[in-house]
Amino acid sequence: MRMSVLGLGEAGTLYAAGLVARGWNVVGYDPADNATPAGVQRADTPEAAVRDADVVLSLVGGRAAVEAAESVARFLPPAAVYVDMNAAAPEVKRTIADTVGESRFADVAVIGSVPAHGAATPVIISGHASARAATTFEQLGARVDDIGGAPGAASGRKLLRSTFMKGLGALIVESVLAGRAAGAEDWVREQMARELSGGDAAVNRLHDGTLKHAARRAGEADAAAALLDSLGVLPVMTRATAEVHRGRADAALAPAEDLWPEFEGLAVANIGDARDRMGMLDGGIHALWKGARVVGRARTVWVPHGDNLALHRAIACSRPGDVLVVNGGGDTSRALLGELMAERAKRRGVRGIVADGVLRDVSELEKIGFPAWARGACPAGPYKNGPGQVDVPVAVGGVVVRPGDVVVGDDDGVIVIPAAEAAASLLGGRAVEADEAQRRAAILAGTA
Repeated sequence: MRMSVLGLGEAGTLYAAGLVARGWNVVGYDPADNATPAGVQRADTPEAAVRDADVVLSLVGGRAAVEAAESVARFLPPAAVYVDMNAAAPEVKRTIADTVGESRFADVAVIGSVPAHGAATPVIISGHASARAATTFEQLGARVDDIGGAPGAASGRKLLRSTFMKGLGALIVESVLAGRAAGAEDWVREQMARELSGGDAAVNRLHDGTLKHAARRAGEADAAAALLDSLGVLPVMTRATAEVHRGRADAALAPAEDLWPEFEGLAVANIGDARDRMGMLDGGIHALWKGARVVGRARTVWVPHGDNLALHRAIACSRPGDVLVVNGGGDTSRALLGELMAERAKRRGVRGIVADGVLRDVSELEKIGFPAWARGACPAGPYKNGPGQVDVPVAVGGVVVRPGDVVVGDDDGVIVIPAAEAAASLLGGRAVEADEAQRRAAILAGTA
């Protein structure tokens, strides 16, 4: 069998060696000056690399995956299988499948350490050519999970696993650094090794215990973060751990799949009173039309002054219930959004916009019912040069807003509620509302 390996870095070299060990004819290509593995014929061009190939393995890295596919697509033999093994988003895999032809494409997600297991590392495979690719990896000794389905399905599974594996790895690094700084690295390593050896029972214990004792453990994680800080170790993962626990504890107060709709009808002022006036945007950011009201989750955007390229990207990836929250740096020279963008956003289910900047077409925004808060209006249109970022923490009106935070706006202004404090803030806002109603009744009755 004739095999082609695109990319001769660490993973490409190990897979090439495994193919050679099977007695197959292996051709490798890499424009970088990497060493050629023993037994591999080095090709000078992408065309030469895939000529007469039965199977092509792409191991060039996610950033170069599409370019690599484009460089060989028109040279692939009719019966060749193109196997993309690069870690990339599902939409990238679909682009590659379109480039080389879906009928010959297999999306292969490597699940495990290639340096530890070589070509026998377990894999998940999807795409139209998954069965043909599965045969190759089975012959290499790998455990194969052929899930079929569309290109990108296997990569999606790998990314789901990464939420655990990459997070666990980052947490281990942070814990070891803390142990070293405290002179107790060996002890910390021993504790981790002991806890990670319990299989399903350990997973269930950690999962269920987190949900059951979230409030107490949030405090413990906060204390741990303070300790790391005192040791000179930046507690990124530990602070995130505390945030997760706070969120779980908060969710138990008012269970709901998505809590933000429960804030409908609550006044911003009442929520602010319940939160000790924290999270309220400064008064310079005001409703652009009377009676505007919004409740939703924050879709955050950070743009340069007077430029809305990233805002277009945010609208394109928004989902029903989102509120666009834009850090425009307080610039008032150019409007970041007008009627047409608002129409597009509304069609995607976006509920409104809060911008630390200015907007335009205010009367049209009111006509179409698109709630908007900003520092004012300006007829001048924006630039579209970028850069800009979407779904990152932003500062708007003196408040830090994170993706997914609850946003509530009315005629008085806007308040932002951290996602991990939504349930407590909801209950607190309702309590303030009830108390004010009782006091108002007493005033009207002349008893107060």
